Amino acid sequence: MSQSVVLDKEAAPSAGGRLRGHPWLTLLTVAVGVMMVALDGTVVAIANPAIAKDLNASPSDIQWVTSGYLLALAVFLITAGKIGDRFGHKTTFLVGAVGFAATSAAIGFAGSIQQVIFYRVLQGLFGALLQPAALGLLRGAFPADKLNMAIGIWGGVIGASTAAGPIVGGLLVEHVNWESVFYINIPVGVVALVLGLLILKDVRSENAAKSFDVPGIVLLSGAMFMLVWGIIKAPSWGWADPATLVFLGGAVLALAVFAVWQKYAEEPLIPLSLFRSVPLSAGTLLMVLMAFAFFGGIFFVTFYLQNVHGMAPVDAGVHLLPMTGMMIVGAPVAGFLIGRIGPRVPIVGGMVLTTAAMLGMSTLDVDSGTGVMSLWFLLMGLGLSPVMVGATEVIVGNAPMELSGVAGGLQQAAMQVGGSLGTAVLGAVMASKVTGALPGKWEAATGQPLPGGPDGELLKQGAQLGIAPPNVPQGVADAVHSSFVSGMGVAFVVAAVVALAAAGLGLLTRRGANEAGPAVHI
Repeated sequence: MSQSVVLDKEAAPSAGGRLRGHPWLTLLTVAVGVMMVALDGTVVAIANPAIAKDLNASPSDIQWVTSGYLLALAVFLITAGKIGDRFGHKTTFLVGAVGFAATSAAIGFAGSIQQVIFYRVLQGLFGALLQPAALGLLRGAFPADKLNMAIGIWGGVIGASTAAGPIVGGLLVEHVNWESVFYINIPVGVVALVLGLLILKDVRSENAAKSFDVPGIVLLSGAMFMLVWGIIKAPSWGWADPATLVFLGGAVLALAVFAVWQKYAEEPLIPLSLFRSVPLSAGTLLMVLMAFAFFGGIFFVTFYLQNVHGMAPVDAGVHLLPMTGMMIVGAPVAGFLIGRIGPRVPIVGGMVLTTAAMLGMSTLDVDSGTGVMSLWFLLMGLGLSPVMVGATEVIVGNAPMELSGVAGGLQQAAMQVGGSLGTAVLGAVMASKVTGALPGKWEAATGQPLPGGPDGELLKQGAQLGIAPPNVPQGVADAVHSSFVSGMGVAFVVAAVVALAAAGLGLLTRRGANEAGPAVHI
């Protein structure tokens, strides 16, 4: 059964080449909007060291600048898709674009790390409105035989924006300030708003939900918050501490209750029938694991380049160019290959290459040269490209047509949840390793034990970001940097194991069975 969509009064076929409703102009408009969301997923990573120094933020605070955004985006994506079905995708898209730009401005004016985190969460909520609405608008604008091409280009914009984030962030942080990383969204949001008002036609589902699964939203949001918060706080609380166990246990319980509720809810947030498809389920988990390794790994690389190697932000971005460039070039090549032979071989091969890249990056040390770093960055970009492109084919293509919108939200949510969990879990792994390694390295360099009390804690927190105290002997700085590198190495080994598991899941994927686009009734 194909899913029907209806258009508002503006949706009559455009005559005389008028702009409103033009398919390719619609694609351009939604691409501008989602570009902000994708760019912010990685552009902030390069600004994190500057934010930490300027606002005296702790490592866990800085993790929340990334995790809070990704988590809000992930939890709200599917709900946002239902909002678009109910109130119209054009209105939802425009609200998302305006809200995203406004919260970006608020972050730039924030005077404390707490305010930055608060507005980043709001930014993630508005960003979640943009992505499912964009997909819904494309489905209404393009005929079935052109829809896959449009979605492929749309996905390429997301991939290119994600990859370009470190370069853009480096240029802005070095030549302007870290606030400009957020201010840049203001003109982009204005362009998206103007284009949206001039070009977009509204699209809504003929069988739009009349109510929202509020209990499901609360349960899923609460579960993800408890899970990520518990993981981030575990290194300071202790993994066996009652508070840690309460949060992690509460997350498991909330997820279990959520699954049961989805079975009986009249309008479930995530219909469990979606997961009857083995390829779809494998593809969803694959996206979680891929993003876990990618976002978690890139979080540490920026600190490694800037704080250990002493690079300026733009130099750090340039050093990541082999990875970002390969992702931009590799995405269309991967799309062509997947179209010819299906997604399974490219996805499995891509995750194997990503595993090798992660293992290679685990061997980086304080003195690693540009050539060695570039090799592993290039290999990672080459490996990630077919996975990012193939995931939409596997998840959306294997969903029933009447649930394809929800599946699209699920695909995006899986990537954002994986990124949030990767940052949190690998951050906890690294913090534990650095905290254990620093005392011995400090004593070997100074002949004195690591100070206790608040001074010692400050030194440990600095080491977790690769920051040595100012005006200290080179041996002390080396102790801090080597402690950071040892922690980063362990984190990348864990990321490699996760990437290898994702490669195994790739064996269960196959080409989507529902490739035709939706019927459009005008």
